[in-house]
Amino acid sequence: MLNILRYSQIIALAVLVAVVATLSVLYRGLVVESLVQSETDANVAFTKSFANAIWPRHASFVRKARSLSRAELAAHPEIAALERELRPLVNGLSVVKVKIYDLNGLTVFSTDARQIGDDKSSNPGFLRARDGYAASEITYRDKFDAWEGELSERNIIATYVPIHMHEAEPVEGVFEVYRDVTDLMARIQRDQRRIILGVLGGMALVWLVVQLLLSHHQRRLAEEEQQRKAQEEWIRHQAYHDPITALPNRTAFTSQLGEAMRRAKRAGWHLGILFLDLDLFKRVNDSLGHDAGDRLLRIATERIRKAVREADLIFRMGGDEFTVLLENVRGPEEAGTVAQRVLEAIAEPVRLEPHEISVTASIGIAMYPRDDVLEERLVKSADTAMYRAKDLGRNRYAFFAPEMNERVEYQMKTEAALRQALKNGGFVLQYQPRVSAVSGAVTCLEALLRWRHPELGLVEPARFVPVLEETGLIVPVGEWVLAEACRRAKGWQNAARAPVRVSVNLSSRQFRSEGVLKAVASALRESGLPAELLELELTESLLMENVEYAMDLLHRLKALGASISIDDFGTGYSSLGYLKRFPIDILKIDRSFVRDIASSAKDAAIVDAICALARSLDIGVVAEGVEHAWQAEYVCARHCAELQGYLFSPPLAAEQVPDALALTYTVPRTISSSAPIHAGASLRQGMR
Repeated sequence: MLNILRYSQIIALAVLVAVVATLSVLYRGLVVESLVQSETDANVAFTKSFANAIWPRHASFVRKARSLSRAELAAHPEIAALERELRPLVNGLSVVKVKIYDLNGLTVFSTDARQIGDDKSSNPGFLRARDGYAASEITYRDKFDAWEGELSERNIIATYVPIHMHEAEPVEGVFEVYRDVTDLMARIQRDQRRIILGVLGGMALVWLVVQLLLSHHQRRLAEEEQQRKAQEEWIRHQAYHDPITALPNRTAFTSQLGEAMRRAKRAGWHLGILFLDLDLFKRVNDSLGHDAGDRLLRIATERIRKAVREADLIFRMGGDEFTVLLENVRGPEEAGTVAQRVLEAIAEPVRLEPHEISVTASIGIAMYPRDDVLEERLVKSADTAMYRAKDLGRNRYAFFAPEMNERVEYQMKTEAALRQALKNGGFVLQYQPRVSAVSGAVTCLEALLRWRHPELGLVEPARFVPVLEETGLIVPVGEWVLAEACRRAKGWQNAARAPVRVSVNLSSRQFRSEGVLKAVASALRESGLPAELLELELTESLLMENVEYAMDLLHRLKALGASISIDDFGTGYSSLGYLKRFPIDILKIDRSFVRDIASSAKDAAIVDAICALARSLDIGVVAEGVEHAWQAEYVCARHCAELQGYLFSPPLAAEQVPDALALTYTVPRTISSSAPIHAGASLRQGMR
C-alpha cells in the first residue's frame, strides 16, 4: 500500500511539473500577446500623430512615387524632408526604424535608405494594413539595421498601420513602425523564471512534506488495515447474527442446514429440525412494550440453549420464531425428548419487572431424510408441524405428517380463490330475520356472508372465514359486507317506507384494524342509511382480548349512532364483570344454550341468568338458534325481546327479503315466566 502511494506521488510530481511547464508557456504567450497589443496601440497612436502632423504635406509625393525610378526616388528631396520631420516625433520613443508604403506596396520611404524602392505588395502585414487594420509581429534579430546604426540580438516588433486622416476615410498609405522591445522581453523572461522557480520550490516543499507524512502514516495505515479487517468481521457477524439475541439468523440457518444435511447423508444419521414459536408473544409486545419483548426473547434464548444438547445449533428466524438443528439424533424419539425439555424450560415463569408472566411455545419437528430431502421443503414441513401444534392447543410439540402439507396446500388454493372472489364479486350476502317476541314482525336482518364458488355453489362461512382471518383478507371483505348490507337496508327502507335494521358481524381482525371506524362511517355515508338502523355484532371473547381498547372503540362506534350487540353471549364468563362498563345495546344468547334448555338444567339456568341480567341493565335480549316452538315459548316467558332461527326463517337471498318484511310471524307464548325449571325430558314434555 505504501509503495503504491509513493509511486502515486512520483507520478503526481511529474504531472505537476508538466502542468507548470505548460502554464509557463501559456503565461509567456499571454504576456507576449499583451505586449504586442500594447505596442500596436502605441504605434497606431504614433501613426495618427504622423498623419496629423506630416502626412498632408507628403501624401501627393507618396501617391506619385511609383512613377519614379528607384535611384530617382532615393535621391528625391522629399525623402530628406520626411526624415527631418520624423526625427522630432520619435524622440524619447523606442522606435528604431520607420517605413512608408504607397497602396501598391512600394517602399516610398525608409530610415534605411537601402530599402527605398522595395516591393512589399505580397507582405501579409502590408495587405492587412491596406485593408484598414493594424498588424504587428514580434521577432528576434541577431542583427538589425536601425535608424541609428546596426543593432545585435534584439527583439523587434514591427507594426503595419493604415494611414488616413479620419477613421471613416479611405486608406491613403501604409506606415510601418519598428520598436525595440528587448528590455520588455527580458523582463518577461525574468518574471517567467521567477514564477517557475517559485512554483517548483513550493512543489518540492510539498513533496518533502508528503514524504514525511507517508513515513508518519505508515503505522496508521497498518492500524487502519487491522481496523478494516475487524470491521469486515463485524459486518459479517451482523449479516449472519441476530442483534437482539446474538443467535445466528435466518441467513446463517440456510447455510448451516445445507451443510448439516450433507453431513447427515454422508454419515447416514438422522437430522432433526425444531421450529419453535413463542405463544401469544404479540401480547407481551403490545401490553408491556418492545423492550420487555426483547428481554423475553433473550431469556427464551438462554433457556433454549440450556435445554438442547451442547452440539445442537440454535437460530433466530425473526420475530418470535426460533429453529434448532439436531444432528446425529437416534430418531424421532430423541428429537421429541429435546423438544419437551425446551417446552418445559420456556414455560417457567419469567420476571419482567414489575410483572411476572408465563410464556409457552409451540414446536414443530421435521426429520431428515424421513420427511423430506430438500432443504426448503424440510423447513416448510417443520413450520407446518409447528402450526399443527398451535392448533392442538399450544405448549406442545407436533411431528410433521404428510396430510399437513395437503392442508397447507388446500389453504393456499383457498386463499388464492378467495382473493379472486373479492376481486371479481364472488361474495354474496344472505339475510336471516330477527322477529319481535311481541308482534311477530321482522325487527332486524342479520347479514350472513356466503362465497359463491364456481364449482361448489354457495359455501358456508365456516369453510372459508378462518382462511380470511388468517390471511388478513377478512378486513377488505368485512368492509365490503358493511357497505353492501347498508346499501341493501337503505333500499328496503325506501321500498317498504318503513325502517328496518341490519346487523353486521365484525371479525376479530377487522375490529382490531385501524380502519374499522372509517369503514363504518363510510358505509353509512355512501348508502345514506340512518346510523340507528345499523347494528354491529361482536363476540364476547373479542372484547376481552384488550378491554381498554375495546371500550374506547365501542364508545366511538356508538358516537356514530350505531347500536352494539354481543354475539354468542354466555360462552365466556369473564366479561360479565365488565358488562356494565361497555356501551352494549343487545345480548344474543348463544344457540348452544337455547338448543339444550330442555335437556340441561345448567343451560336453562344460564338462559334465565342472562335474561335477568339484561333486564336489570336495561339491555335487549335476542335468542339465537330457535328451531322449535317450545324453545320460543321458553325464552319468551323470560322476556326475551327478539328471536332468530329456522322456526321463523332460514337465511334469505336479498331478493326474498321484501316478502319476509311483509310477513307477521306467529310466536308461541304459553309458558308462564314463574314456571319452575326442571332438567331432562320432563321439561321438554311440559313445553309441549
